[in-house]
Amino acid sequence: MNSINYFIHKGAKETPEQMAVVTPTEEITYADFSEAIIKRAEEFKHEGLKANKGYVYRANQDIDFLITYFALKEMGAVAVPLEHSIPQEAFDNIKAEVEVAEFSEEIDDLLFTSGSTGKAKGVMLSQTALTTCAENFIHDNLYTSNIVYIISGPLNHIASLFKIHPTLMAGGTVCVVDGLKDMNALFDVFKKMPTRRFAFFLVPASIRMVLQFSRDQLVANADKIEFIETGTAPLTKNDMEELSKALPDARLYNSLGGTEIGAVSTYNFNDGKYMVGCVGKPMLHSQIMINEEGTIQIKAPTLMSGYFNDPEATTRVLKDGVYTSSDRGYFDEEGNLFLLGRNDDAINVGGFKADPIEIENTVNLIDRIVDCICIESPHPIAGSCLKLLYIVKEGETCTPREIASFLKTKLEAYKIPMLYEKVEKINQKYNGKKDRQSYKK
Repeated sequence: MNSINYFIHKGAKETPEQMAVVTPTEEITYADFSEAIIKRAEEFKHEGLKANKGYVYRANQDIDFLITYFALKEMGAVAVPLEHSIPQEAFDNIKAEVEVAEFSEEIDDLLFTSGSTGKAKGVMLSQTALTTCAENFIHDNLYTSNIVYIISGPLNHIASLFKIHPTLMAGGTVCVVDGLKDMNALFDVFKKMPTRRFAFFLVPASIRMVLQFSRDQLVANADKIEFIETGTAPLTKNDMEELSKALPDARLYNSLGGTEIGAVSTYNFNDGKYMVGCVGKPMLHSQIMINEEGTIQIKAPTLMSGYFNDPEATTRVLKDGVYTSSDRGYFDEEGNLFLLGRNDDAINVGGFKADPIEIENTVNLIDRIVDCICIESPHPIAGSCLKLLYIVKEGETCTPREIASFLKTKLEAYKIPMLYEKVEKINQKYNGKKDRQSYKK
């Protein structure tokens, strides 16, 4: 199977003047990008870096980061990019552990993710995993050479790398911006390349921010937007509808993916159905199963090779080529996968396990609700109960009685929250996921 570098060098031969990577202040063609990668690889060899050894460095939102990243692949070393703001002590600890390790020749990347426990875990990814994941995106989300993919997230994060790989394999252009602090800068990119089509990845929280503060610009550029991808957290029905109204002709994908599994399923929610919790059908190289406990399992060449220096953690989730996730889900009659939340998110209510994601997805079917979160709350008699925090559309009202009455038509009695609180915002993590931990006392 051809590597991602193969396609970069192919682009240098076939479309040398096509822009490979651009930022607000710099740009580089495929020809120059290919040359810079080869030159940097030779520099690494001259400095003594060996194949199958890890190279630890900080991620910057610039072209030089990507030159280094692909140069390491060029010479057979392992790229270990870390957050730019990682404390020096943590950086040094990871560097010391990685530099003494000898990796198998199949490993391309070692990406550190905090995981649900907060302890950094190194995920080893092979060239096959990265390439087949990119092929999943190209095939199912229809990447082409005319795409300019705008990357706003940190470049060491898989949500960014997973979009960079297929864009370059398809011969498109990667546009790197430093977050979404300046929305004008984001839309200025459209003016610089008026003949191109654009795509970007936005977590649900960013989608809401764009709809709230930059909707007019989004609508004004609707004819230039090919598709938007989202993931990492459930998208509300209201946000699906609003984004679809703003971009009626764009493809709007909600995908299931992660550092350990790659990208495995996707759903274009600009279909008028706006199915909450749906992440679509398995992608080209993916096989998804639901075990007897209702937990999602994945068999695919996109899976990680294992956790770095942690064989026990690896065997807990990866066995005989099958990855057992912490997510629960089900397939509908058409073969679409729906997420029901994580096993460790379940809340014990009177001996029953209530899934907060299922409750939230059901509440979000109410048109007047913008977003909500279901949490565990102390109760003087029951000991603990479900509490719903919810946001109502501006100018609308929705009482706890109305919400409870609606839920009684959709859910079992033990899943109906006892307590309700109307709020102005829902606490979220940096990646757009709801911060449930912040509500625990």
